[in-house]
Amino acid sequence: MAETYTSGTWLVKPGEDDAFVEAWTGFVEWGSGFPGSGTFRLVRDLETPGRYFSFAPWESFEAQQVWKRDPEFRERIGWVRAHCDEFEPSTLELAAEVV
Repeated sequence: MAETYTSGTWLVKPGEDDAFVEAWTGFVEWGSGFPGSGTFRLVRDLETPGRYFSFAPWESFEAQQVWKRDPEFRERIGWVRAHCDEFEPSTLELAAEVV
């Protein structure tokens, strides 16, 4: 089974970085309770203020879909998106790895 990931590119509204990080953390603390989820990470772009990237491995594509189809998902991610001017989600599959 291929390794799968969820990812997001977030452009946070000026002055809302702390509120965004707090909302994102709450959202993924909820998401981490779903079977098959891995460690969620949020990184800040040091060259573009307000731009963040999130990334999380999942046991399977199906596990991701269970999370995204949960009735609370849309509302909870909406709390995070409220702090953003832009959000681009991605569903990814491992293509290559070098160890």
